[in-house]
Amino acid sequence: MNIDPSVVIRIPVLLFAVVLHESAHGWMADKCGDPTARLMGRITLNPIPHIDLFGSVILPLILIISNSPFMIGWAKPVPVNYNNLRNPKRDAAFVGIAGPMSNLIVAAIALLFFKLTNEISLPLILGVQLLFQYIFIINLVLAVFNLIPIPPLDGSRVVSAILPVDLAIKYNKMEPYGFFIIMALMYTGLLDKIFTPILFLVEYLLHLLIF
Repeated sequence: MNIDPSVVIRIPVLLFAVVLHESAHGWMADKCGDPTARLMGRITLNPIPHIDLFGSVILPLILIISNSPFMIGWAKPVPVNYNNLRNPKRDAAFVGIAGPMSNLIVAAIALLFFKLTNEISLPLILGVQLLFQYIFIINLVLAVFNLIPIPPLDGSRVVSAILPVDLAIKYNKMEPYGFFIIMALMYTGLLDKIFTPILFLVEYLLHLLIF
């Protein structure tokens, strides 16, 4: 069994990305009035409190063994008591967007350092550039994927905050079926048709932003 040696880089990068993502949710919830995640020790970059057995361990291992060209995963969602938020409808959107925004910020920083070192061809620098590439790609994919407005993905929190209350309630009732909707979109290829152009657009905008 031949395993791509790049997994030595990709797994820690993925783990950091999902832990940062969840910590950002908890941090924003705390700033908006709900200390639940903080009190449970979930606003931390220590991966142990965030590890999800399937999403953080089993799925990445399956992808490694199968030599998958991509690496995905997730951490345990941070607990948020939306009733504690000072403005539940508005602040729920802030909490939801915090995760993807943290990944986009990290992706932008990685892209900046990649461009700053792009003209240097020393072996050590080339290895560091590869690390920056994986940090950029994994955080970008994680951010854009979570912005898809299908409950319970983070993008749905923003949509729910914009909708009138009665429509938001109906919209959020999709949440128990969200995983199956995403699986159906993946199976039919529709998810790729929606996701890929948005991913390329965000990547293009980040390239414009980072000189």
